[in-house]
Amino acid sequence: MKTRKIVITGGPGTGKTSVIEALEESGYFCFHEVSREIIKEAQKKGIDQLFLKEPLLFSELLLEGRIKQHKDAEIVAANMVFLDRGVPDVVAYMNYFGNEYPPVFNRVCKEYLYDEIFILPPWKQIYTEDSERYESYEQAVAIHDHLAESYKFHGYRPIEVPCGPVEERASFILDQLV
Repeated sequence: MKTRKIVITGGPGTGKTSVIEALEESGYFCFHEVSREIIKEAQKKGIDQLFLKEPLLFSELLLEGRIKQHKDAEIVAANMVFLDRGVPDVVAYMNYFGNEYPPVFNRVCKEYLYDEIFILPPWKQIYTEDSERYESYEQAVAIHDHLAESYKFHGYRPIEVPCGPVEERASFILDQLV
């Protein structure tokens, strides 16, 4: 049985984590965002924002984590799994910040493929900053645009998830997968 890999992406503060948690509560296998763990580990070492201090290292760690999730999804005993972000997100963020990166970043986007991409649009009413999210709402909008562009560049057609209650957003995603 081939496990379908479904990515839920979007700029910061769009509700991805809430939707992933709702899907998980409904019994679906979900992989959570790896960047928060990388940020927390760096903070334990006294580096407040690893992405700002060493963007290439941060992005390499993200790429490694997202590739591991992709591989782990292959062996999950389920017909589909949900991932909070995918490999093309790393390229999108590097492009947003104007950082250079090696060709392997785009190459792995072509190697580790997903079956469907859902993108949550910016939503000012729910946007908040926290200890790991330092972007302004305007920056979150620009990041969203880079994410959409990155997925399209890598051959995907992201499906935009309408704003609304978490349960409705999760239902919308599931209805598209039938």
